[in-house]
Amino acid sequence: MPDSFQKITLENGLRLILSHLPAVKSVTAIVLCGAGSRYELAKTNGISHFLEHMFFKGTKNRPTATDISHALDEIGADYNAFTGKETTGYHIKCASQHLSLSLDMLSDMLWNSKFDPTEIEKERGVIIEEINLYEDTPMRRVSEIYEQLLWGDQPLGWDIGGRKEVIKKIQRADFIKYIEDRYAPNNMVVSVAGDFDREKTIETVKKFFGHTPEKAVGGFLPVSENQKKPALKVTYKKTDQAHLVLGFRAFKIGHPERYNAAVLATILGGGMSSRLFVNVREKHGLAYYVRADAESYLDTGTLCAAAGVDLKRIDDAIKVILAQFAEISKKPVSERELKKAKEYIKGRVILSWEDSRTVAVSYGTDEILENKIRTIDEYLKRIDEVKAEDIKRVAQFLFTVNKLNLAVIGPFKDRARFEKLLKL
Repeated sequence: MPDSFQKITLENGLRLILSHLPAVKSVTAIVLCGAGSRYELAKTNGISHFLEHMFFKGTKNRPTATDISHALDEIGADYNAFTGKETTGYHIKCASQHLSLSLDMLSDMLWNSKFDPTEIEKERGVIIEEINLYEDTPMRRVSEIYEQLLWGDQPLGWDIGGRKEVIKKIQRADFIKYIEDRYAPNNMVVSVAGDFDREKTIETVKKFFGHTPEKAVGGFLPVSENQKKPALKVTYKKTDQAHLVLGFRAFKIGHPERYNAAVLATILGGGMSSRLFVNVREKHGLAYYVRADAESYLDTGTLCAAAGVDLKRIDDAIKVILAQFAEISKKPVSERELKKAKEYIKGRVILSWEDSRTVAVSYGTDEILENKIRTIDEYLKRIDEVKAEDIKRVAQFLFTVNKLNLAVIGPFKDRARFEKLLKL
């Protein structure tokens, strides 16, 4: 596992992060850009994700999607991309001898994509069907509805995939403008992790990414929050299981309490021995899945529980989940439970960091969002420093009715039944 890295900033502002992993024979290259749904306008909501798809549809050097996929399949590469609210990433993992091709491919896609109108029309249909898929997957959809409830009609509250009526109107000129606005080298990070030759990799990155000049890039619209009482959003859908997210406004990226929040979320809903799993599923049989997570953005965050529960006993499930939030705010966690949660986090992190892709993504994400990088040892040390009194203090600060939010998907039309449950 890595405990060191090298950061190099090219003349055009692009940041290169190198992490050598001598025990592997593969290498991952990822390009991260400070682009995502919170950088969009209402009339272009979904363009970040749509653009991510279009980068795989042909370039000047590789005219078709098949040309791109054939070249990568030919070397047995594992490749994909993702779009978030604040970052978009494109990554290729391959045998180390093919790193140059990976970097060539990534730069070709980002700088030379054709955006053929015919391909745009075809992919428009793909995107709309992807949105339909998510709308028909309540386990996933409920998290999007929860964030709509938290942040409403402002960029951070918008769905990453966008709205179908907007997707239907996006044109080639919209892609070109968005690239001009966001895809500047000084708003990008190239992160490489695995087995590679340092000097050769630096020169290769300069060759493929160093020619584009830097330019001014705009920021994001800060989120507006003014919650004073519990909030609720019920989405009617005929389902055999109710899906809910119940949570609280929490900490932004970089907040000093984030490690405490991570351990708190793990105690509540990390693993099959967590409080929520034991109480909601094992003791009462109310749910198939139940978990808790702490999610952070550049200027805000949330700590929430998610569950898929029995339609007839959703009220009981909500009461049990709320009781766990209340209990951890009142009673200190035991040293045994605290140690278990910290070791759970550390074990999961250590296992994941044996993959070069995890290392490349983690270092790259730290750099693009925070302009600094935490090594794995730094992260594990901060987790180890969390104390029982930290957990109780953070729980008492977060778990209050004026931060409480509930999103539900299911065959429910009576809001009042849920409103009366929202108390601690």
